[in-house]
Amino acid sequence: MMIRELFKKNKKTITMPSEKAKNDVPEGIMTKCPECRQIILTKDLMKTGKVCPKCDHHFKMTAWERVELLFDEGTFESMDNHLKTENPLNFPSYTEKVQADAKKTGLNEAVLTGIGKIGDCEVAVAIMDSHFRMGSMGSVVGEKITRAVEKATQMKIPVIIFSASGGARMQEGVLSLMQMAKTSVALKRHADKGLLYISVMTYPTTGGVSASFASVGDINLAEPKALIGFAGRRVIEQTVREKLPENFQTAEFLMDHGQVDAVIHRGELTETLSKLLRLHVREGNGHE
Repeated sequence: MMIRELFKKNKKTITMPSEKAKNDVPEGIMTKCPECRQIILTKDLMKTGKVCPKCDHHFKMTAWERVELLFDEGTFESMDNHLKTENPLNFPSYTEKVQADAKKTGLNEAVLTGIGKIGDCEVAVAIMDSHFRMGSMGSVVGEKITRAVEKATQMKIPVIIFSASGGARMQEGVLSLMQMAKTSVALKRHADKGLLYISVMTYPTTGGVSASFASVGDINLAEPKALIGFAGRRVIEQTVREKLPENFQTAEFLMDHGQVDAVIHRGELTETLSKLLRLHVREGNGHE
């Protein structure tokens, strides 16, 4: 009897955490890497520019996170925030989905545009955000990018576009496809003035975006393992009737085949852009 009592006294009771205790853990405090499954403190991940410290996986970034990473402090000023998406084809639930994404991201559309300085060099920029309608290109996205390029042409400064897109936005039909030509014409006029355009392709850069402004930079850069392509892998395999390489449509594959000039780690991107911009200004092709 005494032995039984002894075991009862030493017996540990396992209790499940209460709902209140669960709720006391701040949401988003930890992030799991989709590549290596490593659990990372979100604040530590932000310090690395959202690059996994274990496997070097580059997480998707928001447009404002890129601004914070790239631009000299306090120099960036956004533009054309008043432009709002309409529903020209009366596509069901389209307006509600756009409004929901605007509330979630704090953006008026899937691209943030503005003027700022990188390494003391003034530059116009368009940064696509895949958290807004998967970065799809509608008429407002095309208009904002075009206006940013035209502003750069007017100011005689370089332009940088960060692509992150699933392609043209089907809810706007041919109006979306028209943006491919409109943005490309603006970039041609910018180039005619002897001005620099740097394209930075991130995960993903696909569809109409990859077939227009993303691929026509004077310098085409990409982040490691970024998905870059026009049609989907399965569509291409069914069309050509052969198995494609495992690394097909990655930044590294495209660099090997001449479509991308360099694959740049995010930790080195700001310095790389700064050097390219300084070289351009030094050669007399940019603003004084």
